[in-house]
Amino acid sequence: MAALERILTRERLAYSTVNSQQLNGMTEAQMGQSRLLIVPGGNFEQIGLNLTADTTANVRSAVRKGLHYLGICAGAFFAGDSPYNGLNLTSGRRFGFYALEAQGIRKAPVAITDAGGQTLDQYWEDGPQLTGWGSVAARYPDGMPAVVEGQFGEGLVILSGVHPEAPESWRGGMTFRTPARVDNDYAAMLIRAALKGEELRHF
Repeated sequence: MAALERILTRERLAYSTVNSQQLNGMTEAQMGQSRLLIVPGGNFEQIGLNLTADTTANVRSAVRKGLHYLGICAGAFFAGDSPYNGLNLTSGRRFGFYALEAQGIRKAPVAITDAGGQTLDQYWEDGPQLTGWGSVAARYPDGMPAVVEGQFGEGLVILSGVHPEAPESWRGGMTFRTPARVDNDYAAMLIRAALKGEELRHF
């Protein structure tokens, strides 16, 4: 979360953070007072299991009524129809891991290409490929969706299988052709689009 907070601060965007216990204590109306919910990376199983069924139902309802959602890596898994108390903002679609996982690779620089033709080496760690839901805003090298977006009721949902917010310190032992600041600019763009409910350019 610290990496995202750094970008939010850099972009001069006001925000507050909540942990699972605090989110469990919030009503749907309280959630709806915010414009955007960002769920960062981590363990998507634990994210879901640490929340009550009532909480995930409240989040889902708040998004339907206009709370926008940005899910990064684990936050993208959690937005799908995860068996671990997922939000199912994706019409029943459940996401699997990107193909590198099956090769025994847990983290790596992965090139994604957006709909404008820009290619960025992004930090990937156990992230999903976002097949079968929404409009594709960026693709992995094999053509699978890396960033997608779609509506859930009145809320815009943007999901990323990679970590554009990753700082230079995460890159130890790996070689990236894209500077961290450029990837971070992409993260800022995703945040601002989600905050405003503005669609990304898509294929």
